[in-house]
Amino acid sequence: MTNNNYVAIMAGGVGSRFWPASRTSKPKQFLDILGVGKSLLRLTFERFLAVCPAENILIVTNELYKDLVLEHLPELKPNQILCEPSRNNTAPSVAYTAFRLKSMNPDANFVIAPSDHVILNEPEFVRIIKKALDFTAKNDALLTLGIEPTRPDTGYGYINFDQKNVTDNIFKVKKFTEKPNRQTAQQFIDSNEYLWNAGIFVWSADSILSSLQKNAPEVYAILEKGISDYNTDREAAFIEINYPKTPNISIDYAVAERADNIYTIPSQFGWSDLGTWGSLHAEATQDDAQNVVQGDSVILQNVSDCLVRVPKHKLVVLRDLHDYIVVDEDDVLLIFPKSSEQEIKKVTQDIEKTLGSGFL
Repeated sequence: MTNNNYVAIMAGGVGSRFWPASRTSKPKQFLDILGVGKSLLRLTFERFLAVCPAENILIVTNELYKDLVLEHLPELKPNQILCEPSRNNTAPSVAYTAFRLKSMNPDANFVIAPSDHVILNEPEFVRIIKKALDFTAKNDALLTLGIEPTRPDTGYGYINFDQKNVTDNIFKVKKFTEKPNRQTAQQFIDSNEYLWNAGIFVWSADSILSSLQKNAPEVYAILEKGISDYNTDREAAFIEINYPKTPNISIDYAVAERADNIYTIPSQFGWSDLGTWGSLHAEATQDDAQNVVQGDSVILQNVSDCLVRVPKHKLVVLRDLHDYIVVDEDDVLLIFPKSSEQEIKKVTQDIEKTLGSGFL
């Protein structure tokens, strides 16, 4: 295990599709969403300890959540938390991380990954991550993990990879496609030339900064001005003033879809982008009626294909309910068709307009 390898975990999102459990003050990455006694952030951190030591792990988050990160990850020092003063999407996050790591170690080689994914086969995940790090340490390459698709899912982006351009099962990427309709997704599956885009990237600090300079020059130029401030006591002040000036753009749009040195490793390690209550229902343990229940005193009568999350102290009785999400968070009760879960985000927007942000 080389000390040039680092991991950056992105943990600044609000997780609005997991409302009302996920709130602005405590979003989903800090919750025990899986009901296993650990937050998603904690699970992600522990997973990456097999890749590099704790001192080589950074957390990229909104400045609102610095104390929460330290609460969940007491092993970390405060300077391992990169605090963003604004939410400007993932390209500025990646650029900030790369500049910081470059200042710490000119040979830095790193993974940047979300804090809220489910990985069922962790040994296989670690094996592939180490393989990717070895490749990006030796090549001027940007690598993204591609997940071998199991269904024509319309909620994921897809990676079209060149099966003829391969080295040790590492393939050149032809193009990225945003969330397709079901017919197109099925065509992708049938072609065997597409992977799900997991949003987990691996690259050296040099390679990604070079690509940002070329493909996202405005992001690069704004954050490059602080090159002498990174990893010093002046960094926070520079970021506070300059980071909000960066464009709001994802790393996929800014770099991945434009660069010509993008590679992927087809992978299968039990991955899920835990983005919605429905995805939690699909990944969690179900009873014989396909219900997922998080609560100590729940009585179900003629209930099927539902997700029920209620406080441990509360008795809940449900009858004649099918394909629903039921989430009780004391001050908010959500009863919502699971098939319409993508509309939950709009519900939160409507609530903010009519009732303010107190329930969000």
